[in-house]
Amino acid sequence: MRLTSIIPTALAVVATTSACAGPIERSLRPEVRPASMQINPQLAPARGDFARWVQDFRARARAQGIREDVLERAFAGVRYDTEVIEKDRNQSEFTKQIWDYLDSAASPTRVSNGKAALRKHSRTLRAIEAHYGVDKEIVAAVWGLESAYGARRGQRDVIASLATLAHDGRRGAFFEKQLIAALKILQSGDVAPRDMRGSWAGAMGHTQFIPTSYLAYAVDFDGDGRRNIWSDDPGDALASTAAYLKRFGWTKGQPWGVEVRLPRGFDHSLARRDVRRMPSEWGSMGVRGIDGNAVPNHGRASILLPAGAQGAAFMIFDNFGVIERYNKADAYVIGVGHLADRLAGGLPIQASWPRGYKPLSFSERKDMQRRLRRKGFDVEKIDGIIGPNTVNAIRAYQVSQGMTPDGYASEDLMRRLKRR
Repeated sequence: MRLTSIIPTALAVVATTSACAGPIERSLRPEVRPASMQINPQLAPARGDFARWVQDFRARARAQGIREDVLERAFAGVRYDTEVIEKDRNQSEFTKQIWDYLDSAASPTRVSNGKAALRKHSRTLRAIEAHYGVDKEIVAAVWGLESAYGARRGQRDVIASLATLAHDGRRGAFFEKQLIAALKILQSGDVAPRDMRGSWAGAMGHTQFIPTSYLAYAVDFDGDGRRNIWSDDPGDALASTAAYLKRFGWTKGQPWGVEVRLPRGFDHSLARRDVRRMPSEWGSMGVRGIDGNAVPNHGRASILLPAGAQGAAFMIFDNFGVIERYNKADAYVIGVGHLADRLAGGLPIQASWPRGYKPLSFSERKDMQRRLRRKGFDVEKIDGIIGPNTVNAIRAYQVSQGMTPDGYASEDLMRRLKRR
C-alpha cells in the first residue's frame, strides 16, 4: 500500500501523499486534476530520447542497489506508452456531487457483491481482523472501492507505466522514486516483471498500492514467502490494507462516523474538523443520532456537513482520519465508511441531499476564490481547491451576510458573491 498520500486535499489534485497511487479505469477514487494542469504537449518523444533516458536511469538505479540482472529483466521489451501520458494529461475533473458519489459507492450492486465477498473470504477476513484489529467490513469496503472486490485491478505493465511517467518529467521525481521502489520489489522476488500489473499510474493489486507503500506495509499473510498483492487470492492484499490502517491508529469497534440530526438553531460554525467534543457534549447541545437516540461516547468527535446545512450531517471520530490516510477526499472516506456500515447490515443514509445543486466547475471555484479575496476574506491560493482555508473564508463571508455558516461552496453562494 502507499506510505504517502496521493490526494493532499479533499477532492483536490492528484499529488503524491496517499496509500494508493491513482485511479484505475472506472475506479471510484474521487481524484481530480485542475484544468490548468490539463495541458496538451506533444505526447510521444523521439524513441531515442526515451532509450537514452532509460540508460541514464539504469545508472541511477544501480547506484541505489538495483542489480544489473534485475534491470535487464525489468526493462526487457519496455516501450514509452503514449496512452499512459494521455491518461495523465486528461484526467477528468471530479464533478460529481457527494450524493451521486455515495449512490455509486454504496450502490445495491456494490453492497450485494461486498456481502458475497465477505462470505467467500470470511475465514481470511476474520483472521485478518483478529490479527490486526481492523474491522473486516472496513477492509472489504476499501477493497470494494479500489478495485470492485478485485474485478478491476489494472492490467498495465507497471515498469512501463512508471518509466513513461518518470521520463515525462512533469512529476518525474515522484514517479522515478516509485520506479526505483518497483525495481526493489522485483529484486526481492515477490513478483516477476511482467506479472507486476496495475493501473496506468502504477497502483497495484486488489487495494491499489503504489510501490513505496508496498515496500513499507505489504505483508505475507499466507506465509508462502511472497507479499503477493497481484494474486487472484486477495489474502495478502487485504492483510496489507489492514496493516496500513493499524499503523495509522485504527481503533477496532469505533465507528468512522455516525449520521446525526442537528437541532433547530444549531451553530453551523461549529461543524468543522478542529472543533472536537465528546458525543455527550454534542448531545447536551441537542445533537442526536439519526434514530433520535444519544450517540455513544466512542471518543472525541467533530461534526461534518459534506453538503452544507441542506444535506446529511455526521459525527466523525478518529477512525475517519485513519481512512483519510488512504485518500483524503471526504467523499472517499464517507464512501468507505458507509459501504462498510452497509456490509455490516446498516441502513442507507437517512437524510435527504440537496440534489438540485450542481457542482461548481473548476473555473467557477477559482472565480469564487477571487471574489472572496476581493471582498477581503482570507483565501491563501486561487487554485480551485476547496480546502480548509477556502472553507474558512466562505464561513466568514456567510457570517458577514447573515447566511448559515456551513462553509459549503454552492451555486447559491456564487450568486450572492456575484450580486454584491
